Amino acid sequence: MRLFVTGIGTEVGKTIASSILVEALKADYWKPIQAGELDNSDTIKVHNLISNTTSKFHKEAYQLNAPMSPHAAAERDRISIELNKITTPTTDNHLIIEGAGGLLVPLNNEDCIIDIIPKINAEVVIVSRHYLGSINHTLMTIQILKDLNIPIKGIIFSGNENKDTENIIVKMSGIKMLFRINEEKYFDKEIIKKYAQQITL
Repeated sequence: MRLFVTGIGTEVGKTIASSILVEALKADYWKPIQAGELDNSDTIKVHNLISNTTSKFHKEAYQLNAPMSPHAAAERDRISIELNKITTPTTDNHLIIEGAGGLLVPLNNEDCIIDIIPKINAEVVIVSRHYLGSINHTLMTIQILKDLNIPIKGIIFSGNENKDTENIIVKMSGIKMLFRINEEKYFDKEIIKKYAQQITL
């Protein structure tokens, strides 16, 4: 199983969701593009939240210094992101791939994050965080994927239960909810393991 974890925007909980999926499946993890926080990357964060000893963590295709959109961070590093250089790691295990921001975050003047997905033959998991406007952002994300015939595994809601929001998204999109990540004071290995033990995919 290959799952590409995308968000409806930035800071919606993709890394925590990815950690839970990695732990639940004892899957490998890969972040194709890391922009900023190279000394505490998402790969490092997920590694520090995982309890199992099966998961392997694959090197990023691009490590960019500035915490910006990949296209801008790459320009500051005086490089250009090339889609054909983003190749899926070799593994016999399940693989969780974490995107950067949302689907239309630009990589260069032509390609966006969404253009990575068909290359790696993955189903998409959408992380939706509750805020005013999140219904619109979630439904637009789903519609873009449907229009391009990219398979969607399901939605993870981030934040304490909001039935009005969750119900209308599921009803209008026809996409199933996989699980919810509630507001927590912090996330550590035990909390990630607790969530991982409660889900089935």
